[in-house]
Amino acid sequence: MKPVALITGGSRGIGFGIAKKLAEIGYNLGINGVRPEENAKDHIDELKAIGAEVIYLQGNIAEKTDRDSIIQGLKDQFGKIDVLVNNAGVAPRVRCDVLEVTEDDYDHLMDINEKGTFFITQAIAQWMLDLKAANPAAQISIINITSVSAELASPKRAAYCMSKASLSMLSKTMAVRLAPHGIPVYEIRPGFIDTDMIEKVRETYLNLVQEGATLEPRIGKPEDIGKVVASLVSGELPYSTGQVINVDGGLTIGRM
Repeated sequence: MKPVALITGGSRGIGFGIAKKLAEIGYNLGINGVRPEENAKDHIDELKAIGAEVIYLQGNIAEKTDRDSIIQGLKDQFGKIDVLVNNAGVAPRVRCDVLEVTEDDYDHLMDINEKGTFFITQAIAQWMLDLKAANPAAQISIINITSVSAELASPKRAAYCMSKASLSMLSKTMAVRLAPHGIPVYEIRPGFIDTDMIEKVRETYLNLVQEGATLEPRIGKPEDIGKVVASLVSGELPYSTGQVINVDGGLTIGRM
């Protein structure tokens, strides 16, 4: 039986890059997104053409009823989960000074990026413990896609940076909690990745790359993240639960 991965925010951008790579290495997929299924059909069909059995699980992870529906849909379709990839997230509605962030914008961002991710992970981790107890040989893992913004402060994206820093601690605490049960947890921090999320600042990022902000002279691609996820779920980074993997072209390396 093929392994199964749930990818939140998996119908576009980094999430879709991850989904394609997991499909290529033999995974069936639960793809979560907020868009109606017909708007994600082309990407879902592309994954099916690779050979994956795919179910689209529409829902906003900020909402408990949607989280419950996503998990139940996965259970009904596949009866198990081997990998949870927490990728869903939103950028700030408005990039503004940290002294000007509104409560509405803060709540919108935190409800999705932090609260929703925390509680869907909590629920799935409980399910994973049951699956692992029933089959100790099962290769089960959790991968959290955060950002270099978990470490690098940006006064114009304060709440976003805070949400990613919070997920970094979620990775650590879940790694501690689940390690005795043989369930590793990893954190991947992307840098400048070319997706629709950076549409408004793409030129800025491209200019930063040209000016040497990254050691590798290019902007990242969703498939870069997909390849790292594929390595993790294939067991190619053993004895490393709780670790942070920067996929940023060298952006976060200190220089003098």
